[in-house]
Amino acid sequence: MQFMQIAMKYLPEAKGMLDELGVEMTMDKLQPFMSLLTKVMNDAYELGKNERE
Repeated sequence: MQFMQIAMKYLPEAKGMLDELGVEMTMDKLQPFMSLLTKVMNDAYELGKNERE
């Protein structure tokens, strides 16, 4: 899934930001956010797809 590859590309940057805030990021804590991000990306894709039709 390309969306997940894009998200993983920016994961180190997000982790750095959270580390600066003192928020520990683990894969267990990350999973709900990745699921939400996937929903947002899918909705954005569908919106763009429908606008082209």
